[in-house]
Amino acid sequence: MTEFREQDFSGACFEDVNLRDTSFTRIRFNGARMREVDFGGVRVHGALFGDTRLRGVYMRGVEISGELRDVVVNGVDVAPLIEAELDRRDPDRVLMRPGDPDGFRAGWAALERRWEGTIARARTFPEDTLHERVDGEWSFIQTLRHLNFAYASWVDRMLLGVEAPWHPLDLPWDEAPGWPGVVPWDREARPSLDEVLAVREERKATIGRVLTALTDELLAGEVTRTSPGYPSEEGVPYRECLLVVLNEGWEHRLFAERDLTALEG
Repeated sequence: MTEFREQDFSGACFEDVNLRDTSFTRIRFNGARMREVDFGGVRVHGALFGDTRLRGVYMRGVEISGELRDVVVNGVDVAPLIEAELDRRDPDRVLMRPGDPDGFRAGWAALERRWEGTIARARTFPEDTLHERVDGEWSFIQTLRHLNFAYASWVDRMLLGVEAPWHPLDLPWDEAPGWPGVVPWDREARPSLDEVLAVREERKATIGRVLTALTDELLAGEVTRTSPGYPSEEGVPYRECLLVVLNEGWEHRLFAERDLTALEG
């Protein structure tokens, strides 16, 4: 098998090339031009399609899951239509976009009620099944590990200033750049559900304290963390950190429920 690693193909031209069953990881296609390309059976994860144009496209059996903004299909911005339909299907989804402290507290309470039901459902499965991955996605336990990582990153680190708040079982996202010696990242760990839930309870307690003390003044402020780790940013709105917590919890619960249904089948 031919392998290309750490090479610069800027300005290269590929014509009549067979890339069937190839693998692309951390590849930059910025400014690339593609014509008469067959993407049948392609799976794309963690991709950015900003300022992308697809013309003369035939789509059938296409599934898109992600954050959509300014997505114009045949002259129609479909993103607001999709958002409205998702809100119609589940009115609690609106609670994940709060505007004041009480709204954040209500949103978190609603989210945790949903997660209680999902975790109760997961407990009806054999423990080994909760380590199974469906269609290449995270297992149920990996999903909980990732949320523990996200909560520690955006609340403990960004809002409370704990430089390295992570537990050894926390799990960054797959495409993360990595922070050797700073952020733990054990993809092969197989902790029990109860072990991961114990970490989760600690994170939930911290978020609860932050939300109890939340004020309009805090929401209007910004936070900066530049020490090694994640996030490492300046001037991040306090509000945005809490919105990440709600969004991560909401979306990953939907993924978890989807995969539990697949495992039942």
